Amino acid sequence: MLTPVRRHTAALALATAALSSGGALAQTAAAPAVAPVHTITANVGLFSEYLFRGIAQTDGKPAVQGGFDYAHASGFYLGTWGSNISWLEDFGAYTRSSLEWDFYGGYKSTFPGSSDWSYDLGTVYYYYPGSRNPGIVSADSWEIYGGVSWKWLSAKVSYNLQDYFGARPTGEETDGTVYVDLAAAYPVGETGVTLLAHYGILDVRHDADGDAKVSYDDWKLGASYTVPDGTFKGLEIGAYYSGNNAKSGFYTDLTGYDTGKDRGVVYVKKTF
Repeated sequence: MLTPVRRHTAALALATAALSSGGALAQTAAAPAVAPVHTITANVGLFSEYLFRGIAQTDGKPAVQGGFDYAHASGFYLGTWGSNISWLEDFGAYTRSSLEWDFYGGYKSTFPGSSDWSYDLGTVYYYYPGSRNPGIVSADSWEIYGGVSWKWLSAKVSYNLQDYFGARPTGEETDGTVYVDLAAAYPVGETGVTLLAHYGILDVRHDADGDAKVSYDDWKLGASYTVPDGTFKGLEIGAYYSGNNAKSGFYTDLTGYDTGKDRGVVYVKKTF
């Protein structure tokens, strides 16, 4: 039989053990989750029009887009993405072509000693299945790229390894074409709103002069909102306005549509 003193000591020991156990459980629960080694995501979106580097790809019509991405914890990634297009038929280059199918891969990571600065190195191949008209150069295009980012600011340079989407304004090959992409995606606190800005510079190798000039600068301003919770959690809704100084002589298709004119785009997108 325990004396009052021993009962008090035993109770104190049990209480201390319980608190210690609870503290250990609390520490375990608060420990950060281990990042998965392999991550696979999918995305799908509906856009009022598909713009690529400020140039219309769907002749003012809507576009359905989507893709899959794989990422390894080491920083390596692979992905594929697709969208409907019409520009190859609209310009008379292809008799049948309604798809852009991209394949890409690379490596991205943060710089040693800094979580705010990161870099991205990779390659992307743009594939356009379809039937070309006689004498037309393939629109398929292959680029390598390198970029750096600081928090919500980024800069990226893409270098083309073959003809730039089939363009030969002077009859010479346009491999070696460079595109510079300066972008900002600023999150507004915890609102779910992100402000978007972009400025791009396209320098086409062996470019022409005057109305046949292919090189141009483009810009974009907009905003997006991502639903934080509920049934539509993760749904992104956005809008932006895009403009450029592209020459209409080169970028007006056979239907009379100026694919380089300034325009606005609205979209909804979901990542799974």
